[in-house]
Amino acid sequence: MSPPDGTSKIVHVYDDIEEEDNHLPNWWLGILFGSIVFGFAYWFIFEITHSAPGPLETFRAEVADAAKRRAEAGPISDESLLVLAKDARVVAEGHRIFTSTCSPCHGTQAQGVVGPNLTDKYWLHGGTPVEIHRSITNGYPEKGMQSWGTVLGPARVRTVAAFIVSIRGQNLPGKAPQGKPVD
Repeated sequence: MSPPDGTSKIVHVYDDIEEEDNHLPNWWLGILFGSIVFGFAYWFIFEITHSAPGPLETFRAEVADAAKRRAEAGPISDESLLVLAKDARVVAEGHRIFTSTCSPCHGTQAQGVVGPNLTDKYWLHGGTPVEIHRSITNGYPEKGMQSWGTVLGPARVRTVAAFIVSIRGQNLPGKAPQGKPVD
């Protein structure tokens, strides 16, 4: 086809295909340049300035949150208490509860006063997360530790157990080691 003014816009012919020099549609150019601007903005915000959490960071946060919710709602297990022990909010709440209820016997930093040191690797009644939870819940009245399960309730006992699991192995100076070593 020839333009109305009679000049030919055919640039060249290849395999009997006539190629014309047509301009790209404006909507197509808008999408092209918009994609370039979007790509640059995305790269700048997420990779250079880190002013917003990237997709991978968001994914990891959502996976950790889902694991925490499963750990809080599910049955007590070593895995669920270890997940809770990695959550800073749970550990802070557990520390608050520990300070108000357990510190008279175990010390403010769990270093042991009347009760045993909870920061070393020696445990009288088992040092696995489930055994720690059981010790808090049932207590050892014959040794002077009351049962905290009915006083605190299951959620708060789980929180305190997660706090104690988080401080195991810090070996703070305090009461001499008691019990058997647990790795």
